[in-house]
Amino acid sequence: MKNSRSDLKRPASRRSFLKAGSLGVGAAVGTDLLSERLAGAQEDGAPLNRGDIAILTFLSALEQVEADLWIQYAELGGAVTQGPTSSPIDLPFKTGLAPNYITALQVLDGDMPQYIADNTDDEISHHRFLNNYLVSKGAQPIDLSHFAVLPPSQVTGVPQNGRLTNLKQLTVDTTWWTRYRSATANPDFGGSFENAVPDLAKGQHPAIPLSDTDLVLNSDGSIPNHLQAIANTAGFHFAFIEQGGSSLYPALAQKASNLEVLGVLLSIGGSEIMHFQTWHDKAGNAANITDGTLTFPNLNNAVDPNTGATGPQVADEFQTNLIMPEPTLFLDPKLGPVAIIRPTSTQQGGAVASVTSFANDGLFLDPATGKNTGIVDVLLELAEAADGAQRKGN
Repeated sequence: MKNSRSDLKRPASRRSFLKAGSLGVGAAVGTDLLSERLAGAQEDGAPLNRGDIAILTFLSALEQVEADLWIQYAELGGAVTQGPTSSPIDLPFKTGLAPNYITALQVLDGDMPQYIADNTDDEISHHRFLNNYLVSKGAQPIDLSHFAVLPPSQVTGVPQNGRLTNLKQLTVDTTWWTRYRSATANPDFGGSFENAVPDLAKGQHPAIPLSDTDLVLNSDGSIPNHLQAIANTAGFHFAFIEQGGSSLYPALAQKASNLEVLGVLLSIGGSEIMHFQTWHDKAGNAANITDGTLTFPNLNNAVDPNTGATGPQVADEFQTNLIMPEPTLFLDPKLGPVAIIRPTSTQQGGAVASVTSFANDGLFLDPATGKNTGIVDVLLELAEAADGAQRKGN
């Protein structure tokens, strides 16, 4: 993840957003209003300092973003029933509306619909819990629903309400794949990494079917390459999203002052790591197909899909079943390699880096304007406050 704001298109200033008027309880805020809220929490006797509340507020905001994108995946590709008794999935909306999309997702793993539903439920719970926790400490919750203006899929049955995220035009960074396989490089030490699927990191690719047209099967009942490419893109995007959370929570935990807040971050962060490990494994089963200019390479043929290089080292960098973190450098090279989450520095894995990564992914692109929505401005302001938190005490 990059810690840079220079390449983001920012359609509206934070101040113009704040001048637009009150958005109700839990409204999205920039750092000016956030400062007021933090001060109020202190006056109410909340045992959290400003930095802890800034961290929790940002994480709740980002979890709302994740919940929004996972809801879209679950609507189309999530399981409808659960377990041998076929009990309904416990989500407050219809799931599994695109059976042929589910069939394509199941090429990656037969349990994909259940995992999607479970991941969605988890992210909803993260946002809800963090907001409730903030309120319990005298601080204000956060709500970004004012920015839910992006159009969803047009597949039959999908509610046509606005969304925070756009899953139709993604540019997916897959360098997390080689980053976790490297025994000699760590992004926190300036290491750079190659993409597992170079074409996903170029152009814009849908991770959900745009309409019923994308769901039509071949005349023999087989899955068209285009539909499989959409499912493959989703599979790699799942892991991209969750590897960000795997790094973000430990990066911010190092800034927490309150021990209970530290426990919250470590506990929720652990579930994000579980998500990432699951999706990392499933992405490796993506079918080796080509759809127009998008090719999903065979990652087990010991050929670097970026350069064409071959050899044992190349095989180790891309082999699909090497999903456990390879020991690498940490803290001081003199200490020797160790298996770790990477990155965990503020610069590479912190709040601003996470927002920048999501924006570069295309998550906030408005197809009507080709620019990011105003949510990026607000997320960046909240992210700067979170990254700026300083741990107090021993």
